[in-house]
Amino acid sequence: QVQLVESGGGLVQAGESLRLSCAASGGTFSRYTMGWFRQAPRKEREFVAAISWSGGRTTYADSVKGRFTVSRDNVKNTAVLQMNSLEPEDTAVYYCAADRRIGYLNTGARAYDYWGQGTQVTVSS
Repeated sequence: QVQLVESGGGLVQAGESLRLSCAASGGTFSRYTMGWFRQAPRKEREFVAAISWSGGRTTYADSVKGRFTVSRDNVKNTAVLQMNSLEPEDTAVYYCAADRRIGYLNTGARAYDYWGQGTQVTVSS
């Protein structure tokens, strides 16, 4: 079983950037597809981005395409979400998640087996 810990959240102004990290332990990190999700107050958790086990494939929600970049380092057991040109609508708790089915880039939260505790991102206008 893998444990996930997010970091890097904070308060920024619109147009600025943040870099979220997800540190994994307790499992073979390279065997998992990694996903990022977010949940704003009074809204359901939504998909943000996912990256394949090798890092060779990625997928993004339309709302973040061109602004966010997902990456991973299988030596450091870390996944990263680089967020540029942040908007107030990006305000949410961001979660990383691991999916044991390495052949898929799932966008549904139910597909993911392990979750971090989340990190708050607040973007002021």
